[in-house]
Amino acid sequence: MSIYQPRTEAEAATLIGEAAARGERLRLVGGGTRAGIGRPAQDEATLSAAALTGITLHEPAELVIAARAGTPLAEVEARLAEGGQMLPFEPMDHRALLGTAGAPTIGAVAAGNISGPRRIAGGAARDSLIGVRFVNGRGEAVKSGGRVMKNVTGLDLVKLMAGSWGTLGFLTEVTFKVLPVPERTATLVLAGLDDARAVEAMSLCLGSPFEITGAAHLPEGLDGAGRTALRIEGFSASIDYRLGELTRLLRRFGRPETVEGEPASALWRSVRDVLPFAGGTDAVWRLSTAPSRGPAVTAAIAAARPARWFYDWGGGLVWLATPATGDAGAADVRAALGSGGHATLVRAPDPVRAMVPVFEPLSEPLMRITAGLKAAHDPAGLFNPGRMYAGI
Repeated sequence: MSIYQPRTEAEAATLIGEAAARGERLRLVGGGTRAGIGRPAQDEATLSAAALTGITLHEPAELVIAARAGTPLAEVEARLAEGGQMLPFEPMDHRALLGTAGAPTIGAVAAGNISGPRRIAGGAARDSLIGVRFVNGRGEAVKSGGRVMKNVTGLDLVKLMAGSWGTLGFLTEVTFKVLPVPERTATLVLAGLDDARAVEAMSLCLGSPFEITGAAHLPEGLDGAGRTALRIEGFSASIDYRLGELTRLLRRFGRPETVEGEPASALWRSVRDVLPFAGGTDAVWRLSTAPSRGPAVTAAIAAARPARWFYDWGGGLVWLATPATGDAGAADVRAALGSGGHATLVRAPDPVRAMVPVFEPLSEPLMRITAGLKAAHDPAGLFNPGRMYAGI
């Protein structure tokens, strides 16, 4: 199988134009760390962004950074750290969960809309993405957005590319808004709450004026004792005040422990990277639902088949592991969610991913729109064929 590694956007456009002329279907990759997400590849060659590297713009005073799509995420984060800045959305590292190697790239973060626990406060990757350059399926270079956030009418290609998983175009450069690193971070940890009480406690704090930037619950037995974690960030004096107020707010749930430094960072890395399910053979699902429904959804799934889970985003995101047999629990998971959420199969063997809908099935009107967007940007169906939905 051929592997193409263009070093410039112009070279990428030429390669894609030639592939279109041959009808050669392409697998689009960055660092290859998320290769196991989506339906199994139906391609004939690989188009890699690995050689498209380098930070092209960093203006600390304007809180903006741009980099070529193949630039390692670690390089971008290191440059930002030098100026006391960070990506607001805390992107997840899938390597431990998927058992992959390589280095996550900034372009793949944009393509997958990869976000972590801070999403509840800082938004998703797409909310910070303000500019993209990409090559469409005709071999045409396209630029959308820029260095500032603006409200415009018409089709927002920046947001469209975020979460498209390489099915609409080959990203060559991305631009993100960034934020200053908080002066101090602290985490309150409650012990011994069941799922329903934990969601109640997280919802209470998220609805308070005390600016929670992380809210997760790990049930008892998943990774030791049950823990409910609430993170706050900001100036030290503000942290001291908010810790006191939150402790009072939570008194009916018990007295929380305050955790800071590396132990707290390790806890949030574990939540962000789904480390409780790393190294296993179970199928892993990512469920999105209303926080108040989370405990009922997991209870319904557990009544139908063996399952383990934990909650992020205040209960609105559920990571669930279930045996990778049959349909990996797809029927049970989606029946439990009903119309009140959606499910993505993040990890499973190829035969399972080929058999079940990996991404949430779309309604007929939404599928028509999705197919139309695919046809407009990639008329020959070159890019990641069938990765998200059969035929798309």
